[in-house]
Amino acid sequence: MSDAAAAPIVSLTKVTRVYEQGAARVTAVDNLTLHINKGEFSALCGPSGSGKTTTLNLIGALDAPTSGAVTVEERALSSLSRSELARVRRDRIGFVFQSYNLVQTLTAFENAEFVLALQGMAVKQRRARVMEVLGQVGLGGLEDRRPDELSGGQQQRVAIARAIAPRPAIVLADEPTANVDSATADALMNLMESLNRDSGVTFLFSTHDPRVMARARRVITMRDGRLAHDHHKT
Repeated sequence: MSDAAAAPIVSLTKVTRVYEQGAARVTAVDNLTLHINKGEFSALCGPSGSGKTTTLNLIGALDAPTSGAVTVEERALSSLSRSELARVRRDRIGFVFQSYNLVQTLTAFENAEFVLALQGMAVKQRRARVMEVLGQVGLGGLEDRRPDELSGGQQQRVAIARAIAPRPAIVLADEPTANVDSATADALMNLMESLNRDSGVTFLFSTHDPRVMARARRVITMRDGRLAHDHHKT
């Protein structure tokens, strides 16, 4: 295997993120070094305030570190222009949020199509890809429904379809099971496991849900913004 092939998709090297809150300084992430490789199915765990979501936001180029380096596919995010960062977020990183973040006036098809339209993909190719991913996530036949006509679990499936449609390098999922019941959470985890196993989609979750931790093949525990434990399951 070449060095390029073996390189992590995501690397954080001695990353710190400090927020100013009035006169106070809050260190959300503290000297964190972490690497995520292609094909991983990993969970960032820890109590509220441990730095999980901030870490996802730094990887996803939604936030920038106070110090240290974040690279995605060997590109240092700090070296990119605003338009280049926007392209990385659009093309190389899929986002799944606990609140779904769907456009309420768009159908499931249109929500899943949204990023592909921004990329300028031709209509015919867009339609084929969207119908493919809606089928993968179990929403075939529901493409014309708007979010308010879908259950919470179905809305999260639309969010997953939207995230994977552009074939990103990594999907970042922030508490993806937080707003659904146990049966729906299990179904969502089954779906994401199958996407990882069958399509090679790389997932990194932030979670405090034991069901997600149990399914993850790597559990990265954070505490007070630092890496407390990194467990690779056999």
